[in-house]
Amino acid sequence: MPVAIEAGPADTGGRAGTDDHTQRVLPVLPLNDVVLFPSMVAPLVVNTQRSMKLAEDIAAGDRLFIAVLQREGDVPDDKVEPSQLHTIGCIARMIRMLRFPDESLRILVQGQHRCRLTGFEKGKAPYLRAGFTTLKDDTGNGIEMEALARNASQRFQEVITLSPSLPEELKVALFNIDDPAKLSDLIAANLPMPMGDRQGLLDLTSVRARLERITVLLNREREVLRLGNEIQSKVSETFSKSQREYFLREQLKQIRTELGESDQQSGDQQALRKRIDEAKLPKEARTVADKELGRLTTISPMSPEYGVIRTYLDWMVDMPWDRRTEDRIDLAAARRVLDRDHYGLAKIKERIVEFLAVLKLRRDLKGPIICFVGPPGVGKTSLGQSVAHALGRTFVRMSLGGVHDEAEIRGHRRTYIGAMPGRILQGLRRAGTRNPVFMLDEIDKVGQDFRGDPSSALLEVLDPEQNHAFQDHYLDVAFDLSQVLFITTANMLDTIPPPLRDRMEVLEIAGYTLREKLHIARRHLVPKQLAAHGLTPARLRFPDAALETIIAGYTREAGVRNLEREIAGLCRKAARNVAGGRKRRLPLDAARLRAWLGPKKFDAESVERNNPPGVSTGLAWTPTGGDILFVEATSMPGKGRLVLTGLLGDVMKESAQAAVSFVRSRAESLGLPPDFTEKNDLHIHVPAGAIPKDGPSAGLAIVTALVSLLTQRAVPPDLAMTGEITLRGRVMPVGGIKEKVLAAARAGIRHLVLPTRNADDLREIPADIRRSLSVKRVRDIDTALDWIFRDVKPAGRGDG
Repeated sequence: MPVAIEAGPADTGGRAGTDDHTQRVLPVLPLNDVVLFPSMVAPLVVNTQRSMKLAEDIAAGDRLFIAVLQREGDVPDDKVEPSQLHTIGCIARMIRMLRFPDESLRILVQGQHRCRLTGFEKGKAPYLRAGFTTLKDDTGNGIEMEALARNASQRFQEVITLSPSLPEELKVALFNIDDPAKLSDLIAANLPMPMGDRQGLLDLTSVRARLERITVLLNREREVLRLGNEIQSKVSETFSKSQREYFLREQLKQIRTELGESDQQSGDQQALRKRIDEAKLPKEARTVADKELGRLTTISPMSPEYGVIRTYLDWMVDMPWDRRTEDRIDLAAARRVLDRDHYGLAKIKERIVEFLAVLKLRRDLKGPIICFVGPPGVGKTSLGQSVAHALGRTFVRMSLGGVHDEAEIRGHRRTYIGAMPGRILQGLRRAGTRNPVFMLDEIDKVGQDFRGDPSSALLEVLDPEQNHAFQDHYLDVAFDLSQVLFITTANMLDTIPPPLRDRMEVLEIAGYTLREKLHIARRHLVPKQLAAHGLTPARLRFPDAALETIIAGYTREAGVRNLEREIAGLCRKAARNVAGGRKRRLPLDAARLRAWLGPKKFDAESVERNNPPGVSTGLAWTPTGGDILFVEATSMPGKGRLVLTGLLGDVMKESAQAAVSFVRSRAESLGLPPDFTEKNDLHIHVPAGAIPKDGPSAGLAIVTALVSLLTQRAVPPDLAMTGEITLRGRVMPVGGIKEKVLAAARAGIRHLVLPTRNADDLREIPADIRRSLSVKRVRDIDTALDWIFRDVKPAGRGDG
């Protein structure tokens, strides 16, 4: 219950509370949703500390204050500055103050006089106080004023009659007012209008001008109310007609029941009932479908809800609740399909055959979640198609790249207009079976924003222990996904959330070697592009030498996507010649390749160049499968500064600093003066300066470049290295060995220096690549330097 606090009696002894307003400063209460007029009684809500303090002070004093409208209504009244208030307000008297349990105040006030704010006090009170001058109404006399007042009174009575929100008691108040000024303020206080119009009426001291503007506003409000009543009357008639139709339909239903014809439903609903029976829905889904069908029979086909329920039932019966394909499990045939569609990838194929073997022994095996991770163009998506073909299952692909809305996975609830199931159930509906091979492509590119996190929604989809009862927001019944074979693809694992990554079995696909690319081009790419361009091998022949030239000189990638583009470009050139009337076979020799494809885009730089002292070749991992990088070092007269360039990351910069410290610690054994860095600046640069580089694996290459520079011994150009270093001189293991070694082989490297602890990683390298490389495994930097410079003589001592 609110606590009532009566305001104290007014003091009329000439203080600020007297009606003559001899004191020209009063508290100011900013208002944001009401304009107070003279003689107007209004309740006001006070809920800020500043306004509550003001209310308590005036309740304990003379009860007078100034109520002023804010210029911007969305600003809290305790944040309002004097410049944000109108200059015309109303002197008000507090009648009563109520305190509520939520610590807010309600005050009942009555307007007294118009006033103009003349200035604000500063720093004397916790709320606004302002000086003011009282404004007197310019009433005037004459017949015209009486006519304006009478016309306004009549129009306002008409508005009261039409408006449901204005009480009839206002008509009694109008009859008892003879003063035109009070009449205009009464109408302005009760007539619905925007705050701007209310303040405009408060600003006017001319009663005649107020009545003229009020007359315009009254005429507009009367027309609005009249039109609104006409519209409401038409709506009521329409509603009454709908009610009548409903009652008649109910009566017709009872008549049919009495005649024994209650089962005679419309043909559309009978067909829907038959589809529900044939769909073999689970118990929960069947209960929901029967309930919705029962609602459908009682709703008019013209109702919007009829279409919503009908669409929902269509989705229910179209889902493959009990439809599945029988697996064709023949391990030898499956292996032949995989070998036919893809060259290499022995580990991946072995894992797929193992899954088929287990599925053959145990038919109720829950589908594992396989994730193919590798650079673009290595055949991740086509592997999923091959798996589906080997199993005899339907293949469904869903791209997750750029998906930000969780509803794309779980669907929308039926309360939304245009709602539909998520793309998981949409894919199953297209497949028409409950056990397809479902590929979720680019799972590492799922995003999140204010619409939700799709990767979190995928946690249930990709968990065999949970997805047997996956619940889409649209269907709102459990659907079994445990028999779906989900295969996901990604270019990298770093952007996949750890909980989602934990639910998948990751199978990494590295880049192809030159030999593998040659087989892929010969068996797959060339026949495909010849057929796509209307050519035959008799018209255009791709010899192995031409394919090797294209692979080595015009592409540098882990996959074969750019290789296919170059082959397609050659086919287009040949098609133009054939269409122009050339009948002889077009040989693809070196001259024709250069004429059609232009000069080579890539060279085996590490083999063809003669490295000077201060240059070493390192190995780097990239999303496209690995690459080689060069580390260049030089010295110049200076004060021992170390300059690092090439857009290096923090970790790589620290590796360079560690390399310099190690070389300084080995100055004596390397034959360098102890103070060789005090009078010289060292500059380490990694070319391709526009490409960001980071990681610790270039540490050994940086040390080698520095030693090569300072001892004037050149590093062999066909030698590359990788490994993290420590200040103790140890060579630590690094990642991405397979990709780095394949990149070195593509670039023409013949000798490698690798950390000893990465020896097991070499088992994943194809045998032909291992045979073409000489690999030195090292545990410390000294051993590595001795092996790298074993046959190199100094070109001349540097100035060191």
